[in-house]
Amino acid sequence: MRRRNFITLIGSAAAWPLAARAQQPTEPVIGFLSARSLDDSANLVAAFRGGLQETGYIEGRNVTIEFRWAEGQYDRLPGLAAELTARRVAAIVAPAMAPVRAAKAATATIPIVFLTGADPVQFGLIQSLSRPGGNVTGVAILTNTLVQKQLELLHEVVSSVTLVALLVNPKNPITESDTKDVQSAAGSTRQQILVLNVSNESDLKNAFTAITERRAGAVLVQSDPFLNSRSDQIAALAAQHRVPAVSPFRELVRAGGLMSYGTDVVDAYRQLGLYVGKILKGAKPSELPVQQAVKVEFAINLRTARTLGLTIPLPLSGRADEVLE
Repeated sequence: MRRRNFITLIGSAAAWPLAARAQQPTEPVIGFLSARSLDDSANLVAAFRGGLQETGYIEGRNVTIEFRWAEGQYDRLPGLAAELTARRVAAIVAPAMAPVRAAKAATATIPIVFLTGADPVQFGLIQSLSRPGGNVTGVAILTNTLVQKQLELLHEVVSSVTLVALLVNPKNPITESDTKDVQSAAGSTRQQILVLNVSNESDLKNAFTAITERRAGAVLVQSDPFLNSRSDQIAALAAQHRVPAVSPFRELVRAGGLMSYGTDVVDAYRQLGLYVGKILKGAKPSELPVQQAVKVEFAINLRTARTLGLTIPLPLSGRADEVLE
């Protein structure tokens, strides 16, 4: 063998491991697109990471998560979705209707895993719950279907209330549907609904002024990323205006609201992590049936009840999953 050919052969052999290593697949990147902010989502992100870990994916070890937070500004979502699409992430997590719509508009190929309280078929996200089709699947929670129970629980505690204020975010794509659900449910408890639009801090203060002026006897909070992230402010304003507040999620109760009745959203985020893990392992979104989160929790704040001069029936507090004394 000629010396030149020998050197070429040795050089090629030495370069092969480097080339082979360069061709090895890098760890997958997940895009996480939320209308909320990081500060009020720590427990939800932890639950999502927990679900991923159950499928063998650990952030920083064999998967990367890129977060995009709209911080209650829904008009930022399309741009944030475009960033994740340009990044060519392996999947996009989109909790709530506004983020999933932004993600769906940005890509028809990258898998999208949603979490929504609205009917995903009715809103055109998927073809059917059993076979979603396309690049979208996810977890559906029971926020809309539990409104009647929230009003019934409120009626048990304050039977004299005939006018209930409903805080909704007009920028949320499902607000019209949510409002109709609440108004329909209120018929069975003979309550009237005062709809108040809230999409910023100023709206929130004005809403409680209107509650006092209209003499609404209670306030019901829509399941909405912006409103969910304002539990502390809503609880404080409800206390200031001496009105019982009810929410689908227990964060409001822990902040000082009266009651919550709704899906265990932390567990729903864990299910999101499980589904993303399945997709990273090769499952097709079009063939992954939409999971329905059915774990429901009821919480009540007895301290708030006493402050408002309300008596909570013992059987009612006995049914609660969490009671704040």
